[in-house]
Amino acid sequence: MPFRILHISDIHTGPPFNPVAAERLIIDAHQLAPDLVVISGDFVQRADFVRQWQAARALRERLPQPQLVVAGNHDVPLFHLPERLLAPLRRYRRYITPELNPVFTTAGIAVIGACTAHGWTIDGGKLSRDQMIVLRHRLAALDPTTYKIVVWHHPVGFPPNYHRRRPLVTNALQAIRLLDEFAVDMLLCGHLHLSFVGNTRDFFLDLQHGTYIVQSGTTTSRRGYGDERGANTCNLITIEPDGARVQHLRFDQNDTGFRPVAEHWLPRPKITVT
Repeated sequence: MPFRILHISDIHTGPPFNPVAAERLIIDAHQLAPDLVVISGDFVQRADFVRQWQAARALRERLPQPQLVVAGNHDVPLFHLPERLLAPLRRYRRYITPELNPVFTTAGIAVIGACTAHGWTIDGGKLSRDQMIVLRHRLAALDPTTYKIVVWHHPVGFPPNYHRRRPLVTNALQAIRLLDEFAVDMLLCGHLHLSFVGNTRDFFLDLQHGTYIVQSGTTTSRRGYGDERGANTCNLITIEPDGARVQHLRFDQNDTGFRPVAEHWLPRPKITVT
């Protein structure tokens, strides 16, 4: 039985928020009836303002369940320096979820979240030592044949058509090698406001397994980049026995909803169990 994931990202409730796209997203999400909704960070535009958190929570509550969500760098306060340094995700924990490293499992599939957001930089991200330990432990506990998906906010490399200088995961090589060690099939992320499908082998040729990278653009803000400037996008991912199908969905301003504009087939290498 195929397993479908609706992958959205970069909601950005606040001044760049597009309420028309958000309302249509809710309608289309329920019509699609995915088996899991994944939100890969940046719920708010400015984490300093309670109203933005309330709007983000209300939007999340109107989307289908179950959900797996992670924090982004915009979910950390910008103006309240003490909170930024000492309790950067306090409001995220209060309004969205107390769990920073969530896990969803079903027959043959595991989706594991990790937090790359912290209070040390404005835009950057890092997979902390503690989170790498947790991630390693959870991946090691899985059956080798399990289809493994990891979710965090910051990307580990830039798409070919991306020309802005924005921070990646600062320890991207270490993070990529961890994914490769446990033969993780797919990494879901956001941050760049541009849809992208690639592979960690595009950046490091010596990897044994390689992990597909599936990036969502901004789903409900007006801050799309490049070919998605002013556009709202998300991904519909269908996991099948021999691979995964990724559809980029784009919001049609003529109110016909989020519709497929591109499709990728990601074959799964044969798993050898020793």
